[in-house]
Amino acid sequence: MSASHITTVTPLHHRAPGGGAPVRLRITRRGRIVLGFFIALLVAGLVAAGALLGATRADASTEAGHADFGYVVVQAGDTLWSVATELDSSADPRDIIAEIIRLNGLESSDVQAGQALAVPLRFADAPGVASAAEVGIDV
Repeated sequence: MSASHITTVTPLHHRAPGGGAPVRLRITRRGRIVLGFFIALLVAGLVAAGALLGATRADASTEAGHADFGYVVVQAGDTLWSVATELDSSADPRDIIAEIIRLNGLESSDVQAGQALAVPLRFADAPGVASAAEVGIDV
């Protein structure tokens, strides 16, 4: 036999990519555990994002109803700090300010005289708090 007629057979796991039959992928037990962990993490993230989105939509629909809020009309020289301390002098004004900013969708703590700010209904009996109808907001 001459050397030109001898062929070498290379096992599958040693063939180069694109050089013949496809290589079969095998995942070890540890690989399956890691892959399962990442899939579970992805699913948990999607569930959490869905819950957060649902809560945001519920807040928006409540805000759109105007019924769960009292309103304060900002006077000349008022700040959110002064509004918050007038609503409840015993509470931390920063918490009330954060809630007012969230309820009204404010980008900053700047307010203008004549601006009607929604405040939680629990402050309905506080001085200066009016209903939506009293400040001219249609319910």
